[in-house]
Amino acid sequence: MNWDSFIYFAIVAVLLWAAGAFFAWRSRSKTAIILTVVGIFVFFTYILSMWVTLERPPMRTIGETRLWYSLFLPLAGLFVYSRWRYKWILTFSTIMAIVFICVNLFKPEIHTKMLMPALQSAWFAPHVIVYMFAYAMLGASFLMALWLMFKGVSDSALEATDNLVYVGLAFMTFGMLFGALWAKEAWGHYWSWDPKETWAAATWLGYLVYIHYRRYPHHRPKTALWMLIVCFFLLQMCWWGINYLPAAQGTSVHTYGS
Repeated sequence: MNWDSFIYFAIVAVLLWAAGAFFAWRSRSKTAIILTVVGIFVFFTYILSMWVTLERPPMRTIGETRLWYSLFLPLAGLFVYSRWRYKWILTFSTIMAIVFICVNLFKPEIHTKMLMPALQSAWFAPHVIVYMFAYAMLGASFLMALWLMFKGVSDSALEATDNLVYVGLAFMTFGMLFGALWAKEAWGHYWSWDPKETWAAATWLGYLVYIHYRRYPHHRPKTALWMLIVCFFLLQMCWWGINYLPAAQGTSVHTYGS
């Protein structure tokens, strides 16, 4: 399997996700869930095929991590839809997945079998996979925040948003722990406070502050939603924004995939 085949799998997956979103609006939840699951399976089949072809996890470059994000966004949308039956979430998750797919199509990257020694670790795959799932769940909470800012806040919807943050932050915590174990194995220390790790800590603390603020008896729902929006921008800086910071150029141990 090579990168040229990506477009065919992507088209089939997107069509299935779009059909699932359509049937969600038609209140045919079973059909919507089945179509979304099949689309996820098709997209995951391509990722597994790339894994076999490259003889390494497809997680080295930003483009490869976008593959995982494109996979986990519909999965997060499916989780929300299955649990709370928000008809719009499958549409939003499909649109967001299409954005990342299009970025990969219009900005293809060279995918080689070579993997630098630091990435040849048993912790590499679980660290990236867990983080990408966390990003997808927190991305879904960001979409919920935007929706609530536009439509108005309700207690049940805000509770659903909280649950997405709980799941996302839990997976992010595991991702940081796996990353620390990986760093110890690769570089001899658990944490070095380089730009990537600093933004990761800021993102983690941001969502933790949100959770504690929501537990405060006199919190303001609109303020909480704005906090989620800010946290999501911190997450974007942690994921890819640091690659454009002068402080990360040539000094960060995390710039191997840029």
